[in-house]
Amino acid sequence: MDLHQLLNAVTVIFIAGTMFGAGLGATVPALRATFSDVPLLLLVLLANLIVVPLLGWGMAALFSLAAAPFVALLLTASSPGGPFAAKLGEIQGGDVTAAAAMQVLLAAVGSITFGFTANALLRFAGVGSGAALDVGALVRSVALLQLVPFLIGLLLRRYATPTALAWHPVTVKVSNVTFLMVLAGMLLGNWTDVVALLGTRTLLAGFLFSAVSFALGTLLSTGLPRRRTTMGGVAAVRNIGPALAAVSLAFDNAPTVLGALAAVLLSGTAAALPIAAFLARHRTAAPSDTT
Repeated sequence: MDLHQLLNAVTVIFIAGTMFGAGLGATVPALRATFSDVPLLLLVLLANLIVVPLLGWGMAALFSLAAAPFVALLLTASSPGGPFAAKLGEIQGGDVTAAAAMQVLLAAVGSITFGFTANALLRFAGVGSGAALDVGALVRSVALLQLVPFLIGLLLRRYATPTALAWHPVTVKVSNVTFLMVLAGMLLGNWTDVVALLGTRTLLAGFLFSAVSFALGTLLSTGLPRRRTTMGGVAAVRNIGPALAAVSLAFDNAPTVLGALAAVLLSGTAAALPIAAFLARHRTAAPSDTT
């Protein structure tokens, strides 16, 4: 098994494990409360399906990125519902149930909208040749890797609560370890292309894209600060699966695009994690329902 195959396997474990753990930690009443908040739903969809993709286009144009990083940033921005959203919610001490619920919703909706959004942005920006994506394959991937594990965990929490509570800490640890492995694998597998981008503005564009997305997601939300910043994390974290599929199907796994995608995702994570850690320290120092 080469590094690429190992990374794919670990990525699958990370995505499925994270969503299984989110299901174990969720309850049906809490999910119902999240989805019944119509203003929150509309604002989250607006932020993730329209505002953040346009932000990605604006950032790429602002920094005059070369073709490969430009494509990578547009693909990233067009792909909502990253599974790390639930993890980011945990790190910041936010509303993990809401994060998991919105992530699953955005991943499902995004599996349909991604191809259309990415194609439109690539065409209007004048880069790439349009991403011809297999929408059916993307939907099946979301169902298998995200929806199914989440629903299994949720059912266990509802009908076998002691088992769910006992398994939850283990799944959290597995999710933490595999996330670090995915980051390391992406860096090692594309390190030459990432290094080649160090002298460019790609890393800065990816960093600022994630930070501004976090802020916009927080603003375009409702409720207490804990929930609002959780929605900020949801907006900042994008779904790597459709983006990788687009690189494979439309760009023939071009190393320059893959390297740029790794750089954008890693720099984005470097922005989102400190924000979440800062929020967690703030909430630990001043525990309150208003934080």
